Amino acid sequence: MPPVGPTSARIEGVTETGGAGLHADVLDRIGALVAGGEFAPGTVLRADELVDRFGVSRTVVREAVRVLESMGLVQSRRRVGTTVAPLERWNVHDPRVIRWRLDGPDRDDQLRSLSELRQGVEPVAAMLAATRATPEQCGALVGAVMDMAVHGRSGDLEAYLEADVRFHRTLLAASGNEMIAALDGVVAEVLAGRTRHHLMPARPEPAAIRLHGDVADAVRSGDAVAAEAAMRAILSEAAAAMREVTGDRASPL
Repeated sequence: MPPVGPTSARIEGVTETGGAGLHADVLDRIGALVAGGEFAPGTVLRADELVDRFGVSRTVVREAVRVLESMGLVQSRRRVGTTVAPLERWNVHDPRVIRWRLDGPDRDDQLRSLSELRQGVEPVAAMLAATRATPEQCGALVGAVMDMAVHGRSGDLEAYLEADVRFHRTLLAASGNEMIAALDGVVAEVLAGRTRHHLMPARPEPAAIRLHGDVADAVRSGDAVAAEAAMRAILSEAAAAMREVTGDRASPL
């Protein structure tokens, strides 16, 4: 969730001090209600009702709805007003939409979709990175793996997550494909969601860290086949780890 500024009054957890923090907070709350299904497709969002529910001004509500419309979650209909749009109109690659869906009741479906997306993208990114990565990117990959090893041993999951996200962001960028690189926010939100929802082991598996090291080594040595294979192994290991945590309840990441 985007940071929220200091509070002076709270209504359903919303702060009334104005500014970007308030807009972001209301946006998160309405977005979560839409993504979670409480505001189902076709529901008319009435400004007065939202103002009363969150205890904020019409300006704040209007700004939040405007952002939701830009994300495809709502649409304006003449003589009807603002209504919740069907899922097929949503910008499902927006990290905020992913976060709201992971926080909601359709988490398993979102995990499944994200898993399939990663399987189709990240091994290809690793293969391309083996022929296109710069020396600086290679160094960043190695540095991220070293940090993962340190924080994995200490059990600092937040620091581990930061290093893990850095690794995957760097790898996507090192693919040299701008459309693949643009998915970095999606992958970062997946990794953050696993930590936030306790969908990974209390201590990261050493095998997972070694596999990240294998990817970094293959990219550095220009071995595209090995880089792709190691990335597929990372995704398989993540699948096994999540099955252990969820008891096969959801498709893994």
